[in-house]
Amino acid sequence: MHTVERPTDPAVLDRLATERNVWLCGVRPDGSPHVTPVWFVFLRGDWWIGVDSGSVKVRVLREDPRVSLALEDGRVPVVAEGEVQLHHDGFPEEVTAAFAAKYAWDVTVPDRPDGGRVLLQVPVRRWLLCGTAQ
Repeated sequence: MHTVERPTDPAVLDRLATERNVWLCGVRPDGSPHVTPVWFVFLRGDWWIGVDSGSVKVRVLREDPRVSLALEDGRVPVVAEGEVQLHHDGFPEEVTAAFAAKYAWDVTVPDRPDGGRVLLQVPVRRWLLCGTAQ
């Protein structure tokens, strides 16, 4: 998959580093959208999202890995599109450290005693920044 250049605008980079939530939109098997807010880190041009292995998000993304991601402030849109890669183990240290620094959260620890964790990696295929598609 071809990834595009990451944004260079300092205001966009600041938002990618500091905003706490991004809206993750996937496509259910019946074609309807599945939209949910999630915590994320943005590292080296990829979005990373930690989720419970038994979540609806994981089930939806196994069927169709295409996603859109949108930061919450719609006045100055930052939207990305890509295809999710699911990581079930061997989480990159840089990613787990970034989640710990940003949220004081260990992204590897399951939410439920019988659960597991999955990291979603989304290399960006296309950006929509302030109304301009790239």
